[in-house]
Amino acid sequence: MASKIKKIGLLTAGGDCPGLNAVIRAATRAALNNGIEVIGYKFGYKGLYLNDFEELTKARVSGIQHLGGTILYSSNKDNLFEYDVEIDGKTVMKDVSDVAIKNMKKENVDALIIIGGDGTLTSARDFARKGVKVIGVPKTIDNDLAVTDVTFGFNSAINVARDALDRLHTTAESHHRIMILEVMGRNAGWIALHSGIAGSADVILIPEIPYDIKKIAARIKEREKRGKLFSIIAVAEGAIPVGGDVVVSKIVKDSPDPIRLGGIGNVLAIQLEDLIQKHEVRATILGHLQRGGSPSTFDRILATRYGVKAIELLLDKRYGNMVTINGDSMSYEHLENIIGRPKNVNPEGELVKTARSIGITFGD
Repeated sequence: MASKIKKIGLLTAGGDCPGLNAVIRAATRAALNNGIEVIGYKFGYKGLYLNDFEELTKARVSGIQHLGGTILYSSNKDNLFEYDVEIDGKTVMKDVSDVAIKNMKKENVDALIIIGGDGTLTSARDFARKGVKVIGVPKTIDNDLAVTDVTFGFNSAINVARDALDRLHTTAESHHRIMILEVMGRNAGWIALHSGIAGSADVILIPEIPYDIKKIAARIKEREKRGKLFSIIAVAEGAIPVGGDVVVSKIVKDSPDPIRLGGIGNVLAIQLEDLIQKHEVRATILGHLQRGGSPSTFDRILATRYGVKAIELLLDKRYGNMVTINGDSMSYEHLENIIGRPKNVNPEGELVKTARSIGITFGD
């Protein structure tokens, strides 16, 4: 008979995201209400490796639901299966996952709840393969994880982007300008698509639909003929021109994901000014504003449901799974079935068709 879970560890890894604290709060309270002790490892997997943690009590998680970021801090550079360690004065990559497991045993931690995106959950799967009792909770503002309808943080992000588009409208119309808003979305255009529709964008550019700059210019000129002397463009950072490639802002060598995108908004602005000439084109890069700040009402509730469901899965001994939501039902899927399965916008899907039906162009 399997032993009862008496103590668990929580960690948050990858980029920060509105709603992380709401998950921590919900999971901690649900665990404590079931007689389970809780500790939180700091800075993601790094805390697990260094055995750096704090006790999570009801008092510690009180009043954190509305806070952005994560009280446990985060890191997106610490993969314990390929960790930088110094040996004989040289930095080498080494699998130090056994150190983390020893630390868990030392503190009598029976199971882990790991909150993160694809990279974080890949390590969660690898720990599960080594016999660690793991439950994953999906986190990404990009909403690009397979098997779950929506991830917490996405709603907060699109609200920020939509608000930015609303504000850009006023100056665009006042000065007869073309205003470009660059949002996050490396491989999936969900943020640009949702915020673009809600924010009355005239053009939406996403990674899934390569664009032709001349067709964008043609749409702007067509609007001008109808008396619309301004236009709004929402573009995902990973959008690409037909036959072209993404715009890279920099390379971060010590990161597991070294290529950082950014700057496509400025590139588009230069290209469109050359093609249109009659109007000024200005670009705004929203950047990390999308990831910061207080979570929306929707995300607070969704994150709470994710946290509670994670504890339910532990109590039911459903180890090695990730919490999901499909429709209005909380469920789960095995970690083995979700890694490397991104959820992209369907170019022929209902939402894209809806946007096209109201006159939004995707530059194709």
